[in-house]
Amino acid sequence: MIKIVNCISPPAKVLSVLIMLSVIVISCNQQQQQVFNADKKEAKPDSLKAFLLHKDSAKKSIALPGELLPNENAEIRAKVQGYIKKLNVDIGSRVMKGQVLAWINAPEINTRVQELNEKVKTAYSRYLSSKDYFERINTASKGHGVIAPSELESTKNKMLADSSDYNAAVLAASSYRQIGKYLTVIAPYNGIITKRNIVVGSFVGNPNEKPLFELENNTALRLQVAVPEIYTNAILANNVGELTTRSLPDKKYNAKLVRKSGSIDNSTRSEIWEFEVPNPTGELKSGSYADVKFNFVRSNLSFIVPVSAVATTLERKFVIKISGDTAQWIDVRAGFNMGEKQEIFGDLKAGDTIAVKGNEELKTGTKVIAAVSK
Repeated sequence: MIKIVNCISPPAKVLSVLIMLSVIVISCNQQQQQVFNADKKEAKPDSLKAFLLHKDSAKKSIALPGELLPNENAEIRAKVQGYIKKLNVDIGSRVMKGQVLAWINAPEINTRVQELNEKVKTAYSRYLSSKDYFERINTASKGHGVIAPSELESTKNKMLADSSDYNAAVLAASSYRQIGKYLTVIAPYNGIITKRNIVVGSFVGNPNEKPLFELENNTALRLQVAVPEIYTNAILANNVGELTTRSLPDKKYNAKLVRKSGSIDNSTRSEIWEFEVPNPTGELKSGSYADVKFNFVRSNLSFIVPVSAVATTLERKFVIKISGDTAQWIDVRAGFNMGEKQEIFGDLKAGDTIAVKGNEELKTGTKVIAAVSK
C-alpha cells in the first residue's frame, strides 16, 4: 500500500493564505472606489426655494407724533405808554373781533390832541388872512404900475407857506388822534384769551415788556407732523390722517392735509406736513401732543418680496437672483417695510426668479436648482 505524504511545508501554507487575503483586500478597494466615483458622477446642485418677482402696490400704515397749534395766535401789546385804567376780559374769556379788551389812561395824549387842534385853528386863520391879502394884492396889480411884481410874488409865496403849515397841522392832529385811539385795546379777531399779564394800574407801553394778552383762535387747529423722508413722496390716502390725544384717548379726529413745507430738515431727515383739524366745540387744546395714524400708498407699482429674501451685510443689501442654474447677488434699496413684506428697488424686472431666503453663504456663481413655489 502506497502512503501519500503532503509535500507542502507549513511556511508555504502561510504564504498562500497571505496572497489570497491580499487579493481580497485589493478587490474590495477597487469596488469601493468604483462606488465612490459613481456617486461623484451622480452628485447634483442643491435645490433652492424661489419665487417669480412681480410688481404690486406698496402700502404702509404708520403712527407718527404731532403737535396741535392754534389757527391764529396774537400777542396783544400797547402801542402807547400809560396805565391800565380798566380790564374787560380775563384768561379764558371768549371775545369777538373789535371787542374792547382794556382801557389805557394817558392824559398827556388827550392834552396833546387838544394842543394840536388849537394849532390847526391858528394855522387855518393865518392861511385865511394871507389868502385874503394875496387876493386883494392880485386884484390891485391889474392896474398898471400900482403893485410891484416882486410884492405880488412875495404875497403869493406867503399864502402858499401858510397853506402848507395848515395842512401839516391838520395831519399832525389827525396822527395824534389816531394814537389816541390806541388807548383802547381791541381784539383783532374772534378767539379766547389764553394769557393775561397785566392788572389795573400796570404801566404799559415799554418795548421789552410782556404782551398785555395772548389771543388764540381755536375754532380750527393746525396739526404739524414731521414726516420721515422715506414717506414724503408717497400718497397719503384721502389726504387725511386720524389722530388721538392723550387728554381724549377714547376719541378719534380726522385731520386734512393742507400744506407741506417743501423742504427736508437736515437734523431730523423729515418734512413738516400741516393738517387742519376742525374744533368747533373747543374740545381739543392747542399745544397738545397727538398720535396720528397715516395710510401711505406708493404712487407707482413696485417690487414686493418677503422680508427673508433680502440679505444684509455690512457692505451691501441684496437679493439672490437665479439665472438658469446659477445664483447671482443683485444689490437693492429698501422701500416700505410692511411687516412680512419688503418693498425693494434695484436692477430687477418682473418675472425674475428670486430666492425666498437670502444667504450671504450662497455666493455668486453657485450652481443651484430653483424650486419655484406657486
